[in-house]
Amino acid sequence: MTGNTPNPKLTIKDHYDAELQHHNERLRAATRIRPGDHVLDIGCGAGQTTREAARAASSGSVLGIDISREMLERARRLTAEAGLHNIIYELADAATYRFDPAHFDVAISRFGTMFFADPVVAFANFASALRPEGRLVMMVWQSGERNEWETAIRHALMASNRAVPAARGMDPFSLAEPSIVQAILDKAGFSDIRLSDVREPVYYGPDVETASDIILSMRGTNDLLSDLDPIGREIALQQLRATLARHSTADGVLFDSRAWIVEARR
Repeated sequence: MTGNTPNPKLTIKDHYDAELQHHNERLRAATRIRPGDHVLDIGCGAGQTTREAARAASSGSVLGIDISREMLERARRLTAEAGLHNIIYELADAATYRFDPAHFDVAISRFGTMFFADPVVAFANFASALRPEGRLVMMVWQSGERNEWETAIRHALMASNRAVPAARGMDPFSLAEPSIVQAILDKAGFSDIRLSDVREPVYYGPDVETASDIILSMRGTNDLLSDLDPIGREIALQQLRATLARHSTADGVLFDSRAWIVEARR
C-alpha cells in the first residue's frame, strides 16, 4: 500500500556541506595539496574536505579528526562509497590528540578551529604535528556583525519588544580579529601568517520551507526561541519566514557572509 508519507525535514547536519559550498571552493583552492602530501583535517565533520584532500593527495594520506561520533560515522560511510582508501578518521579532541611529530605537510580546517578552550595550546599541538615549513590553511568567520546569516536571523527570531541576547555556548567568531589570530599563531610556533578576505553567500536551501527547517534545527536557534513565551515564539517564527522570503533568490535562500582564509607556516 502506498501512502502520502511526507518528506523528512532537512536538518543542518544533513545540509552543512551544501550551506558552505561557495566557501569550500575557496578553501580547496587555497590548500594547494600535492599528490604525495600527508594532510591533517581539523574538525573534519562529515568529511567533505577530508575526501577532497584525499583525492588531491592521491599517493599521500589524510587524517580527519573530530569530536562528533555521528558525523564521523557519516564520514566513514561516504568515504567508503567514494572508494577512497587513503583516509583515516579519529574520534578525538584535536587540541590534545597525540599526533605523530613532524608528520604532516599540510593542516587544513573549514570552520573547525574556533572553539578551543586554550587556542594557543591547540595550535601549538598542530604545529608540532607539521613538518618544518609545513603549512596551516584554515577558514574562520569574521565578526558576527559582518555576517548577515548571523545578524538577520538572530534579529528575526527575536520578538520586536525583546532585546537580542548574547549567543550562548561556543563562539564561532572567536578568531574574527586578525590581531588575535596573529598573536595566537605566533605564540603557537607559526610564522608567515596571512589572512585573505572571503565574501561568499551561505546557502540555506532551495526555498523558504526548507530554509526554515534547516535553521530551526540549529542549537543556537533553539536557544533563542527558548527565551520567548508562546506568543513571542509565534511572532519570531513569522519574522523568520519573512526574513527568509526576502532572501529567496533564483539560486535559493542566500545570506551574505564574510570569512578569513588564514595561512601560516610552522
